[in-house]
Amino acid sequence: MRFLPVRDDALLIELADLPTTLALFDSLSSDPIGGTGEMIPGARTLLVFYRPSAVTPGEIARAARSRDLGGRVAGEGTLIEIPVTYDGEDLDEVAGLLGLTAAEVVLLHTGHDYAVGFTGFAPGFAYLSGGHPDLDVPRRSSPRTRIPAGSVALAGTFSGVYPRESPGGWQLIGTTAARMWDLSRERPALLLPGDRVRFVDVCGGARSTVSVAAGSAGPTAPAGPPAVTAAAADPVTVGLEILDAGMLTLLQDLGRLGYASMGVSSSGALDPVALRCANRLVGNPSGAAGLEVTFGGLRLTARGEQVLAVTGAPVPLTIRTPAAAPDGARTRTVDVGRPFALGAGEELQLGRPTAGLRSYLAVRGGFDLEPVLGSLSTDVLAGLGPAPVTAGTVLPVGLPARGIPAVASPGAAVDLDTAEVVLDVVLGPRTDWFSADAVEVLIGQSWLVSARSNRVGLRLEGESLTRVVDAELPSEGTVAGAIQIPPNGQPVLFLADHPLTGGYPVIGAVATHHLPLAGQLPPGARIRFRPLGPFADVSSESSEVQP
Repeated sequence: MRFLPVRDDALLIELADLPTTLALFDSLSSDPIGGTGEMIPGARTLLVFYRPSAVTPGEIARAARSRDLGGRVAGEGTLIEIPVTYDGEDLDEVAGLLGLTAAEVVLLHTGHDYAVGFTGFAPGFAYLSGGHPDLDVPRRSSPRTRIPAGSVALAGTFSGVYPRESPGGWQLIGTTAARMWDLSRERPALLLPGDRVRFVDVCGGARSTVSVAAGSAGPTAPAGPPAVTAAAADPVTVGLEILDAGMLTLLQDLGRLGYASMGVSSSGALDPVALRCANRLVGNPSGAAGLEVTFGGLRLTARGEQVLAVTGAPVPLTIRTPAAAPDGARTRTVDVGRPFALGAGEELQLGRPTAGLRSYLAVRGGFDLEPVLGSLSTDVLAGLGPAPVTAGTVLPVGLPARGIPAVASPGAAVDLDTAEVVLDVVLGPRTDWFSADAVEVLIGQSWLVSARSNRVGLRLEGESLTRVVDAELPSEGTVAGAIQIPPNGQPVLFLADHPLTGGYPVIGAVATHHLPLAGQLPPGARIRFRPLGPFADVSSESSEVQP
């Protein structure tokens, strides 16, 4: 075993192969190490989150080494047939890389059954192993920003199906209409660890159904997130009506924890400090859902009397009273970081931020909506949670929480010099995949935040980092803040809606205390990275990851 730092609260355990990894995952799941949390298995690694106040990396390493990993026996899971039309845009390129014809690639792909080794990247995405050994192809040198839902793809020796439209770097060889993730099913994921998979060539005359033990999952299009609207038969009398959603407005809370083993990221507010503050100002539980408003522009009106607060990126706040009011039409301004009243029929408008990117609006009583897997967060990569808020949306407001007093003092606002922001990073786990001067290149320059950035991650532009290991990295767990380096050498800094697993090496990760700051960086901002300490391998029992 090898133990590598990932973040100041996460450790990567590197093992010999997938069976050993799954054996350790089973052992630590049935008998957890005190102070550890969620775990994400990869092809040859296990990512372990932990509480630094409760356990050290060295203690985790010693406990992991003591486990018996020889007792896991692979079972004969459900055989699931997936119909495929082999029309992928990379099929010919894959054939050329392998020295085969496209037809021969299809024969190899359909001629062997696969096993679901682990899940990750996104809900419903399963890493399938055990196919023909000749199907071993590298990922693309630069990941695509958009891969259609239902794309059947290869990376290394793995095969997989993208459950919804998302970015990704796998090679596309076909498409399927099978629904890989559906919350209306008893088991939302079509493929779970232990299942066996057989790909069927539709054009070759094979049947086009997908069989599962719990019933049929027919060839239907992947479902998107449910819209956030009020039912016409049950009009909302107490709530907020959206007049203009601005550039992007999402419902966000502190995320959906505990579903990593299903491939579900925690998601949640990119600046949880600001969200907690907004909730405290109006007397809500700190984890209640609020509106995350990107670059201002939100305009809404109150149904019933409401108490609101806005924190995070500071924006001008203007309230307009309707002309029908007793005193006629009036306009007033209120302050960011303080609670304020919004009368029935009054309109609130958020201007453009003077610093940062994302503002958070909380309303006393919170939003009375049905959570998805325990959360109202919108995960834009996974398509989980409520849809982005749009004009015409009416968000019902619940009853105020009892026993939680509102805080009248000013809340924290973003203090951000976008000319250059310094982010603390923990080096690892794959610094040895880069040239000797790679860390100096990483920390010695100012990186530009690209306009192609979003809640999944910040794409950075600057002097490229040079890899010295050209091999394919077996997919492994990733964290928010991870600085992933694709073959083009331009970093991608993962944010809250990042994929749970990835196949490009990570040279470091932003420390947890600076993640909210990273979530506030707009396109055009510049970043400098400051390492918290040298890279540390925790392979020896006496060693620790240094802060």
